[in-house]
Amino acid sequence: MSVESVKQYLKQWGKDTAVMEFPVSSATVDLAAEALGVIPARIAKTLSFEDSEGCILIVAAGDARIDNPKFKAKFGRKARMLSPDQVLELTGHPVGGVCPFDVDPHKVKVYTDVSLQRFDTVFPACGSGNSAVELSCEELTQCSRSLEWIDVCKNWQDA
Repeated sequence: MSVESVKQYLKQWGKDTAVMEFPVSSATVDLAAEALGVIPARIAKTLSFEDSEGCILIVAAGDARIDNPKFKAKFGRKARMLSPDQVLELTGHPVGGVCPFDVDPHKVKVYTDVSLQRFDTVFPACGSGNSAVELSCEELTQCSRSLEWIDVCKNWQDA
């Protein structure tokens, strides 16, 4: 997948022209926040986990961390992140540019974490290590076809 592919996907919601590409890396939360001029918590990072049928993508706030007991209670399995090769194979996006858009719904289940709901808008990546789009939480759930809002993160409540 590419940024162009993600733009084509986002076109159905009129968000294709909102995709930003930077002359610098935005492959980490801190780099993305710097490129956008926002606090790191507003970066909507997409985390990739093993699932028996493919993978689980959890879109969470940049300052949130997976809470293993909450993850296990929700999904009935230990939180095991995918290797970079698995991420690319299952999502079509490279690590540092993984986004919840334009993924195969038969292999990839997308969820959004409640850690994002404290912001009016957030910034997920768009398929490369130097791209992002600003979306409201409602737009994020719609464009990602998120299955549901979940609560599987920690450390963000104190921020």
